[in-house]
Amino acid sequence: MTSSATIHTVDEVFGITRNLPLNYVERADVDRRLRDELSAAHHVVIYGSSKQGKTSLRKRCMDSSEYILVQCSNRSDIADLHSNILKRAGFEITLSQKRSSSGRHKVIASLKAAMKATFFGQGVQMEGTAGAERETVTGMEQTTAALELDIDDVNDVIAALQSIGFRKKIVLEDFHYLEYQVQRDFAVELKAFHEASDITFVIVGVWLEDNRLIVYNGDLTGRVVSINADRWNMVELREVIATGGALLGVSFAAVFTAALIVLARESIYVVQEVCRRACLGAGVRTTRDDNPLIGANLDVDALVKQVVDEQSARYDGFLSTFADGFQETELQMHKWLLYPLLTTNADRLKQGLKYRDIKAILREKHPRERELNSGNITQSLQSSASLQVKRNIMPIVIDYDQSSKTLYVVDKGFLIWLHHQDAEDLLDDIGLPVEPH
Repeated sequence: MTSSATIHTVDEVFGITRNLPLNYVERADVDRRLRDELSAAHHVVIYGSSKQGKTSLRKRCMDSSEYILVQCSNRSDIADLHSNILKRAGFEITLSQKRSSSGRHKVIASLKAAMKATFFGQGVQMEGTAGAERETVTGMEQTTAALELDIDDVNDVIAALQSIGFRKKIVLEDFHYLEYQVQRDFAVELKAFHEASDITFVIVGVWLEDNRLIVYNGDLTGRVVSINADRWNMVELREVIATGGALLGVSFAAVFTAALIVLARESIYVVQEVCRRACLGAGVRTTRDDNPLIGANLDVDALVKQVVDEQSARYDGFLSTFADGFQETELQMHKWLLYPLLTTNADRLKQGLKYRDIKAILREKHPRERELNSGNITQSLQSSASLQVKRNIMPIVIDYDQSSKTLYVVDKGFLIWLHHQDAEDLLDDIGLPVEPH
C-alpha cells in the first residue's frame, strides 16, 4: 500500500474532473508568476490553447473566497457582462422604467438580503452614488432606497461595487466566447477599472497572443500582465505522469512515457487521458499495493489516435461550418483560409501560419486570385474566432494573432488529428481543389 494508505480512483488522478486533478504539477514560470502578479494586484490575462490547464491553474493559485466568477457567453454584450458582475458581487438587478441615453432601460441594483445582513453585521454603512442601494441607519431603524444605474456605463458599475466596499477579484472565464466588439469594449473599460478603482480582473481565454487586450487598447500597456498557460515542457509532462503513477501505486514503462510525451505534442489533456486509458486497460481502477508496470507493450500511437479520434465529429464539423463562413460570398474567403491550414505539415502548423505565407498560397491557388486583395484576407483572418463563436464551435480550433500576423491552431488535439488524416479527403469534403498526382 502507498505510504499514505490513501486510496484514489483513476478518474481522480488522470480524469477530467470539476476539481483539480490530484497529480497537478506546478510550473515555476507559470504558477509562481501568477501568484506574484495576483499579490501585486495587477490585472492578469491567463491564455493558452483549449484543455491546457488554464482553469486548473486559476483554481490552484486562487482561493475561491478571493474572487467572484463570471462565465462569459457568446450571447453576452457589455451590459450583460456588467449585470453578471454585479449579480455575483451580491446585487439583485431589476429593470427600471427609465431609459439611459443609449435608449436601454436603466436598472435598479439592490443588495440581496444575505448581503445586507453580512455588511450591516460588520458595521458597514453604505451611501450608494450611481448604482448601489442606499442604506441610512438612524437609531434602530434602517431605510432602503435602491438607486438606478446605467448598466452600459462602466462608471456606474464601478460606483456600485465601491459602495459596498467590494474587495474581491473578478474572474472572467472563457473571455474568447464574447463577440469581438464586446472584447474590444471591455478592453477600453479595463483602463477605467484600473484608474478609478482598486478592482482587479483575471481574464481567462483561448488564444496564443501574449498581448491580446493591449492590441484592443494600447492604453493597457503596463496595466495588464499576461500569463502563458499553454507551454508544457518534457520535464513537466514526465512529472505529471510519474506523480499520477505514484498516487495510484503503479509505474509507467519508460518506453511508454517517452513515446507519449512526443506523440502528445505538448497537450496535457492527451497525456492525462492516455494515462487514464492505459491504467484502465491494465485493470487499474484504484490505488494498488503491488506496483504493476503500465504501458510496456502498448501501441501508444494507436492510443493517442483513439483519444483524438473521439473528437472527429467536432473537427469535421469545424471544417464544414467554418468553410460556410458567415454567409455565401463570391470569394468564399473562410473556406479558402482552410486550404493553407490543411496543406501545411502538422509540425510546421504548430508554429503558426504567417499572413505573408497564407497570402502567397491563396494568390497562387484561389480561382479568382486577381480579385483578391490584402483587405479580403486580413478581414477573414481577423474574424476567424468570431465566426467560430457565432457558429457554436466550442472550444474554438483556430485563432488569428493580429500583433504577429499569425494564424494559430489553438486546439492541440486538432494538430494530432490532422496528422492521422488524409489531407486530400479533407479538402474534397469541403469543396476545395485537390492537387493532381
